[in-house]
Amino acid sequence: MKKIYVALMVLALSFGIAEAKDYGLGIGVIVGEPTGLSLKKWVSDKNAVDAAIAWSFAENPSFQFHMDYLVHTFFLTGQSESKGAIPVDFGLGFRVKLRDGDNSGRLNADKTMVGVRIPFGISYLFASAPFDIFAEVVPVLDLVPETHFNINGAVGLRFYFR
Repeated sequence: MKKIYVALMVLALSFGIAEAKDYGLGIGVIVGEPTGLSLKKWVSDKNAVDAAIAWSFAENPSFQFHMDYLVHTFFLTGQSESKGAIPVDFGLGFRVKLRDGDNSGRLNADKTMVGVRIPFGISYLFASAPFDIFAEVVPVLDLVPETHFNINGAVGLRFYFR
């Protein structure tokens, strides 16, 4: 439980530092790998910090926290206020999978894992409503306690407080 509190504190501090200039703070759900609460804070008109507090079902089910810094490009639609925008994003981040162990003998069943994320995504920002829908594919390279590669993918919906 202490690990969950530490993850929540890191998340709160990082979102408190960023100052939104355009879209604001989005809170919603992410479904896939992982599944849980999604947060996105725009720090400029093309950059954002994205995070999730979620449950990972891959390999050894466990609590997961991740955070990414995203760069967006609006080459599909531009950044018009009168119509919806479709930004494509990419970035770099980290994830932590917190596990207490399940004695199953599976790979890293009793170890906390820390890794690097390289997210690629697309979203639709509605012009007339404070929502976005998104999809992402994320290669993940776990570095601790040992090197292991996998791919995460998810879809989601967020409500923005502007």
